[in-house]
Amino acid sequence: MEKQYVIDEITVKDTWRLFHIMAEFVEGFENLADIEPAVSIFGSARCQKNDPVYEKAFKLSKLLGKNGFNVITGGGGGVMEAANRGAKEAGAKSVGINIELPFEQKPNPYTNVKLSFRYFFVRKVMFLKYAMAYIIMPGGFGTLDECFEAITLIQTKKVKPFPVILVDSAYWKGLIDWVQSTLLPMSKISKEDMGIIKIMDEPEEVVDYIKKFVIM
Repeated sequence: MEKQYVIDEITVKDTWRLFHIMAEFVEGFENLADIEPAVSIFGSARCQKNDPVYEKAFKLSKLLGKNGFNVITGGGGGVMEAANRGAKEAGAKSVGINIELPFEQKPNPYTNVKLSFRYFFVRKVMFLKYAMAYIIMPGGFGTLDECFEAITLIQTKKVKPFPVILVDSAYWKGLIDWVQSTLLPMSKISKEDMGIIKIMDEPEEVVDYIKKFVIM
């Protein structure tokens, strides 16, 4: 009986977890229904205001806002803060999709559309569903996770192709060199897969590319 009780308790917990997951999807869909056209921007939360990457993210996001794009970030500090700040100053919708973590990720004050999720995979759906392009600024594991998930979905034709732009060629050089020198020669990816990724440095270049790719 004790074993059966434990199984039943787990089943009940899983059932209620499903309701919570559905509630998060509903909240996201309702709040982001009119957010398009939008661009998702990713990058390190550890980036400080005096870092050139912070300034570039701010400038790029502001330029996107002035060109009619709303901006979606993870809602935290660093690059996310810079991007939300730029969008807000440009008068665009500045979306922050925060995640509940064991160590608190403090939402930045520059969002005018705020969401908070418990589940990473629900959050990822929101980034992807409403973005016409992904901009990947210098960052760590979380940034790489978002980047490679988008590349994989495009590669496997689970989503329509969209721009995935790595900003700061010097930062991403080692990674791209490894992909080209290891994955490609060993046939782990195809030559065509390399075309999914674009590497750029200047905010104006990024915005012009997105404008050409996306029909507004």
